[in-house]
Amino acid sequence: MSPTFSALAHRNYRLYIIGALISNTGTWMQRVAQDWLVLELTHGSAAALGITTGLQFLPMLLVTPIAGVLVDRVSKRRLLLLTQGFLGISALALGILDVTGVVTVYWVYAIALLLGLGAAVDTPTRQAFVVEMVGRDSLANAVGLNSAAFNAARIVGPGLAGLMIVWVGTGLVFFVNAFSFVAVVAAQLLMDPKQLHPAKRSVRAPGQLREGLVYIRRRRDLRLVLVVVGVVGTFGFNFQMTTALMATQVFHKGAGQYGLLGSIMAVGSLSGALIAARRQRPTLRLVAGAAGAFGLLTIACGLMPTYVSFAVLLVPVGLSALTVMTAANATMQMSVAPEFRGRVMAWYMAVFMGGTPLGAPLIGWVGEVFGARWTLIVGGAVSGIAGLIVLLLAEGHTLSTLTGRERRPTQDDGDLVSEPVPEVEAALR
Repeated sequence: MSPTFSALAHRNYRLYIIGALISNTGTWMQRVAQDWLVLELTHGSAAALGITTGLQFLPMLLVTPIAGVLVDRVSKRRLLLLTQGFLGISALALGILDVTGVVTVYWVYAIALLLGLGAAVDTPTRQAFVVEMVGRDSLANAVGLNSAAFNAARIVGPGLAGLMIVWVGTGLVFFVNAFSFVAVVAAQLLMDPKQLHPAKRSVRAPGQLREGLVYIRRRRDLRLVLVVVGVVGTFGFNFQMTTALMATQVFHKGAGQYGLLGSIMAVGSLSGALIAARRQRPTLRLVAGAAGAFGLLTIACGLMPTYVSFAVLLVPVGLSALTVMTAANATMQMSVAPEFRGRVMAWYMAVFMGGTPLGAPLIGWVGEVFGARWTLIVGGAVSGIAGLIVLLLAEGHTLSTLTGRERRPTQDDGDLVSEPVPEVEAALR
C-alpha cells in the first residue's frame, strides 16, 4: 500500500475514516448554514456572527481540559458514541427551530453553545483514539489522513450547503447534518475491539488536571507548539466568519458563491493533508514556518481586488493552514507519554480552539468598524508574527540547550523525575 494511505491497512481505522468523512461533510454544511442564518436574522451583522462563533468555541477553553482527564480514564470508543449522539441531537434541534419559523438569533446562540459543549468532549476523545486504532507507527499517517478526510468533506460540504440554502433554505441543511452522525455511530459499533490498542487508563486521583498542565510546562517543545496554534487559532482561523463577510460585504455575492469559497479553500487544505500523510516526522520549525507563510498569504487574501482572485488565493491559504494544524497535532501526539495523551491533547485543543471566543468577536468587531478586508489583514499579521518569533526561537541558541529529557509528574508532591525522550530533539530538527 502507498505510504500516503498506509493507516488504511487497519480495518477499524477504515471504518472510522468513512464515518468521519460523512459526518464532516454534514458538519461543514451546518457551519455554512448556521452562519448564513445568523446573517439573515441580523441583517448582515459581523458582530453577531463573531458572537455565534465565539459561543460555539467557548467550551473548548473552559471544558476541554477537564474532559481530557475523563478521556484518560474511560473507554474512548464508548465516549465517542455518547458525544456523537449529543451532537446529532443538537443539530436536529436547530433544524426543527428553523423549519418551524420560531428560530431567533438567540436560539442560534444557544444551539451553538450546545454544539460547542459536545465538541469540547468529542474532540480530545477523537484525537486520543486515533493511536488506539492504528498504533504509534502509523500515527503520523493517520493524522494526515484525518485531515484529508476533513478537508475532502470541506470541498463538498460548503458548496452543497450553498446550493441547498438557495433551493430549500437553511433548515434542511441542519437535518442533513443531524443524520450524518449516524455514520459515525455505526462505524464505532462495527469496530473489532480485539484489533484496538487501548492505552493504559489513568486511575482516579486528585490533581490529574494539574498533572497534565505540569507535564506540558516542563516540555519547552510542546509549549512553543501551543504558542503557535494558540495565536493562529485565535486570530487567523476565523474563515467561517471572514469569508462570509468578504463574500457579502466586499464582493456582494449570495449563498451559493459563499459556500463555493469554503470548497475552494478546502482544495488547498486537502493537498496539504495528503502531503502531511507522507511526512514521517513533523518538526517545530515546520509548524512555525507554516504559520509565517499562512500569515502572509492571509494578508494578501484580504487585499485581493476581485472575487475570483480572492477565491484563487484561498487555495495556498488552505494548504498553509492545514500544514500548521497537521504538523502541530502530530508533533504533540508523537512526543507524549500514552497515559498523558488525553490530557495533553485536551490542553492542545483548548489552546487551539479555545481562543476563538476571544478572537472571533474581536475580529468581528474589526470587520464592523474597519471593514471586512481588515478581518483578514489583522488576523494574518498577528499569526505571521507569532510564527516568525517561534521560528527564530527554534533556530536560536535557547533551544539548542534542550536536552531531550522528558520530566513527568510523580504521585506525591508533584516533583518530577526524568526519563529520556528522543522525540523531543527530533521534533526540533
